[in-house]
Parts: sequence; structure tokens; C-alpha cells
Amino acid sequence: MKRKHILNKLVILEKLVTLDILVALVVLATIASCTPTPRDVQKSDELPPIYPDYCDVTIPENIAPLNFLLRADCEAVQVQAGDITIHARGNEVTFDMDDWKTLIEQFSGKTITISVTALINSRWIQYKPFTWMVTKDKIDPFLTYRLIEPDYEVWHQVELHERCVENYDERSISSYKNVGDRCMNCHVYHNQDPERSMLYVRGEGGGAFLNEGGRLQKLNIKTDGMVSGSVYYGFSRTGRYITFSSNVIIPAFHAKPDKRLEVYDSKSDVYVADLQTNTIIPSPLLCDSMKFETFPTFSPDGKYIYYCVADNVSLPTEISKLQYVLCRIPFDEKSGTIGTEVDTLRIAATPQGTKSSVCHPRISPDGRFLLYTVADYGTFPIWHPEADLQMMDLQKGTIDTLSIVNSNKSDTYHSWSSNSRWFVFASKRDDGLYGKPYFCYVDKNGKAHKPFCLPQKHPTFYDNNLKSFNAPELGKGKVPFDANDVAKAMKQEAIPFKY
Repeated sequence: MKRKHILNKLVILEKLVTLDILVALVVLATIASCTPTPRDVQKSDELPPIYPDYCDVTIPENIAPLNFLLRADCEAVQVQAGDITIHARGNEVTFDMDDWKTLIEQFSGKTITISVTALINSRWIQYKPFTWMVTKDKIDPFLTYRLIEPDYEVWHQVELHERCVENYDERSISSYKNVGDRCMNCHVYHNQDPERSMLYVRGEGGGAFLNEGGRLQKLNIKTDGMVSGSVYYGFSRTGRYITFSSNVIIPAFHAKPDKRLEVYDSKSDVYVADLQTNTIIPSPLLCDSMKFETFPTFSPDGKYIYYCVADNVSLPTEISKLQYVLCRIPFDEKSGTIGTEVDTLRIAATPQGTKSSVCHPRISPDGRFLLYTVADYGTFPIWHPEADLQMMDLQKGTIDTLSIVNSNKSDTYHSWSSNSRWFVFASKRDDGLYGKPYFCYVDKNGKAHKPFCLPQKHPTFYDNNLKSFNAPELGKGKVPFDANDVAKAMKQEAIPFKY
């Protein structure tokens, strides 16, 4: 009897499992039948109005799926990409992660043609196909950035986040919730290495936080005579030294109706700090009271410090005369000494002959290209819609104005991938207010390709996001600390630096 009872239970269980499978199949069939299939298709000569604009872009083989919206009042959409066919209700197109990886693997080093067909006003329209060129030159898999509200305030509820660009994993590495709602400067790597990096928390209890393999040290990189604490950083080739600026930053409203907010330095100098001996190395050539020096960075070979400098003018009345030029000065890593001669690399002038201001020099890790921002004037291009990126070939001395990269809004805050084939930058091209990370491929011939926006899991993300992505930096791996670690490090006594 007991054996018969057990067999009856097994029969009942088998029927239940079979019933669940049948129900699931019916649901799937119902969903499929509810998604219309294109018929009597009308072809269009126009590209589909997709957002973000992923039409005809070059992408790395390790990027997350390029999900997008169709900016049209459509009832349904069908997308054909290689062997993948997506049928969707509404205007949102999302790729299954496994299908995406299979597609990218299949087309690595090749071009994918994407066809979009949409049901609009009960008529099927097939748009002009576009392409994705999949390059085998991978991009560094992690991206750090500052999330900040793009309003009239200097800062409010700032966070530093890390995102894996190969998927959609994101986490906080420093949050206003953990540091008393203080302002934070952006996270900077040493040679894109997550095991050595630095960030800065302003205000009482803050300081420069040096990450060495996950161990955070709070540093007070300031001495008497410096106008402020450290602001903008750059690591030397070996990582022993950093070059940094000391700035007094002033925000001000514009009286002009076509301008919103201006931010400028009333004082600024450049120094070098030895992280091994905790000493600051000054130079009178980098601390001239009649000039503003800022945005220092080491060359990849460690032989030069590149920076920007402007003549002192009366501020804010003569803000439009504040013109920064690009300079460099020798540095000897063995002796830790700054050179005695300054070279001006580029006079700030546009092709039309009007002056422009140069800032944020960043050199590709292979030492070939120098990427920088130009604006009409000043030192805070994120508030200048005319701000553009330019790229100097340090071997040939030629300058690429990067017309395929720039927009009619602010394009700035850039950094390189470790293989020198990619750079990321913050662009306000959508609405002039919210900055978003864009990736640009630079091929072996030095040609820049059309950039694309950081992919998001939900195509509506950027429409609903109320934070601006600021100063994105590419890294080769996941940093070994998080927001809680920074909060604990805030309680440390800051290590003092001296001359």
C-alpha cells in the first residue's frame, strides 16, 4: 500500500510539472502572437530616429548591449541584427545578453548591419539600415565617474560611481551619504591600474585618499604658502610622484542672457608631490603669482609635465580675456626634480584666428596623441557650449579638430583607455545640461570614429536620469574599495606633507 501511495504521488507530480510547462508555452505563444509581424512594408530613405544615436558607430567587442529607443510613436518594432531578430511592443529595443555576446563574437573584426522596421499609424516602415563596426581593440572594462546635479549650485549630493562597461553592473565607490554631504573630486588612476588611484574629499575631515591595493591612506597634500589643497591630479610613470594643482575656484552667474554660470580660478599653481617621502616639490616657473597654472599631467614616459597657463587678468570683469595656453616643463623621475625651461606647445587660436582657451591635456599611454579641450575663454569648459575636443599628433605635430567627435554643446573631460585605441569624454550634446559618457575609437592610423554613448540596461535610462556624468576615467579592473571604505578612511589622521 505504501509503495502504491508513493507511485500515485509521483504520477500527480509529473502531471503538475507537465501542466506548468504547457502553461508557460501557452504564455509564450500568446506573447508572440500579440507582437505584430511586418507586412506590406514601406521603405524609407531615412535612418531610424533611435536614441542614443548608435547609427554607424565603431564599438569594441567587449561592450555591453547597445539597447535603444525608437523616437517615434510606434506600436511595435522589429530589429534584425545578424541572425538576431527582436520583436517588441512599443518603442524599446533590448538585446538578450547571451544573444548579444554570440552576435559580437560572430562579427568581431567585421561589420554588423542593423535593420529597423516599425509599425507607425498602422503602417510598417522599414528605415535605412545602419552599421556597427566591431573592432577587436577592446576598451578598458571599468569606468569611474562623478554623478552631480547640473544646476546652479557648486555641488550637491555628489557620488563617485564605478561601472563595468561589459555589462550593467554599477556601484558607489564614494558617496555623499558616507562623507557628510561634502564635495568630492574625481577618481584618477595610475596608468589605468585599479590597484593605485586617488580621489579627493573636500572640507573638514577630508583630504586626498590614496588607494594602494585597497588600502586607503588620507593625505594632507598642502603646506603653508599654497593657495588651497590639491585639486587636479596626474600620476608619474612609476606612480611615486603626482603632479597636482592648487586652485581657488570661484563660481559666478552671468549677466549675459546666452550664458548661465561661469566658474574660474582666482588663483592657481602647480606642484609635484613625492608619495614615498611625503614631500612637495615646488618650482617658481609653476607658481608664478602673475599667472594661473592648472591641469597638470605627466607624459607617459615621465619626462615632462604638461599643464595649462594663463596671464593674470582682472576677474571677473575681464573673464573673456582669460586665455590658457598649453605648456610643458621637464621632470626627472630619478632625482625628483623639475626642469628650468618651459615650452609652449600650442598658441590658443582657432582656424578663424580668434583666440581660444586650452585645458585638460591628456596624453595617450603610447605617447602619440595629446587630447585637450578648447573653449572661447576660461578654465571650466563644462559650462561652455562651444567647448570642443582637439587631438595633437605628437609625432607629426598636426592637429585634428575632431569634427566627427564634437557637437554644438560642451564636449570635454576626457581620458584614455590603456591600449590608446579608445578615449571617453563627457558630452552635453543632447540638451546642453546633462553630461553623458561617450566612447570614441582611434584606429592605428590615428583616425577618430563617430562616438557612442555608454549603453544602459533600460533604454529609457537617460530620459529619467537627473544626474550629470562628470570626468569619466577608464580603468583596467575593479577598484578594491567602496564607499564604506572611504567613510572609514575619513576617520584617519591625515598624513602631512612638507617641502
